[in-house]
Amino acid sequence: MKTENKPIPVNRIKAVLAEKQMSAKQLCSVIGKNETAISRWCNNKTQPSVPQLHEIARILDVDVRELLCSTK
Repeated sequence: MKTENKPIPVNRIKAVLAEKQMSAKQLCSVIGKNETAISRWCNNKTQPSVPQLHEIARILDVDVRELLCSTK
């Protein structure tokens, strides 16, 4: 029997964007990154740096912890 190892999501950027009714494209223009970078963050293919997470949290008006998936 073959089991698939799905990667565990690290961030919740995509979910928080939806909660705040903001598109990834809008975040791109505010944060100054290209759409590819934001898309990769939203799909957990790459992760933003800690300073970038703080900037995203500030823009979305959330605690930075809301952008991360809990480990417990």
